[in-house]
Amino acid sequence: MVKQSAAVIPVLVTRPRAEGEAFAAALNDRFGARLRPLVAPLIAPRFLSPSIPARDYAAIVFTSARAVEGARRLGVHLPSLAWCVGHKTAKVAAAAGFQAKSADGDAETLAKAIGNDPPDGRILYLRGVDTHGNLLELLESFGINTDVAIVYTQEAQPIAPEALALLRSPGPVLIPLFSPRSAALFRAALPPDTRAELHIAAMSNTVAEALGDLPRAALVTARHPDAGAMLDAVESLLADLPAP
Repeated sequence: MVKQSAAVIPVLVTRPRAEGEAFAAALNDRFGARLRPLVAPLIAPRFLSPSIPARDYAAIVFTSARAVEGARRLGVHLPSLAWCVGHKTAKVAAAAGFQAKSADGDAETLAKAIGNDPPDGRILYLRGVDTHGNLLELLESFGINTDVAIVYTQEAQPIAPEALALLRSPGPVLIPLFSPRSAALFRAALPPDTRAELHIAAMSNTVAEALGDLPRAALVTARHPDAGAMLDAVESLLADLPAP
């Protein structure tokens, strides 16, 4: 039997449960037995029921797949056209029955795409409590009248005992962080007796900045704000660690 345990690198995945398990599966598909994902969410979604103005909206705007789920739970009539920040969100919106258009970028890219092909009427932006970027201001700078409704929040979760045990053990640990809030929560949850070598993949510069002076052995920022680029960032970190 081939001994693999010494070479297997743990990956601490702190995303919400559904997204975390999906990313763990993607890690397994790409890296196989080289990595051992541990899904330990630091945030969990709670859906809200805001009052939606009784207007005939021309389009809806989503900046996350979670917002699409929040829209579905509202149980109110919504426009069929949905502008989405990226391919993943557009895919989820299309599966929910929307006519989805993807900007394949960030908030600024999304605002420009809508501004270049403005809908004929007011639009509704459904989002979470915590947002990154200034999409509302950007849309209004293009003269696009926009209403906003908050359909979910992400509530902080205590760090799992398995994650604490991992961080208190010596050796490298890969930490993919997907948002400034998850980076801040991870920083706050890090035990003072941490012995692990933290090799961090940040989805954006903003995520990396949220880490502040957190001690780490390595930090790589993804080239694009999506899961595929985060897998590339993990691979970059892995390349600097001992091979099996």
